[in-house]
Amino acid sequence: MKRNVGVFDKVFRITVAVIIALLYYFQVITGTVGLVLIILAAVFLLTGLFNFCGLYTLFGINTCSKKK
Repeated sequence: MKRNVGVFDKVFRITVAVIIALLYYFQVITGTVGLVLIILAAVFLLTGLFNFCGLYTLFGINTCSKKK
């Protein structure tokens, strides 16, 4: 897997995942919407930790800075 998630994108994804997890934990979001958002948070967390997003590959997007 080639890295295609940059630093800002990584921090943003992990931050959003943590916020969603906290909202779900404190039952601000519940039900079906809550479960869908938890799944989305898990995807955000994994893509942030592994620096790879499959959708970015499909669309040819790369937010990593080029090494000189």
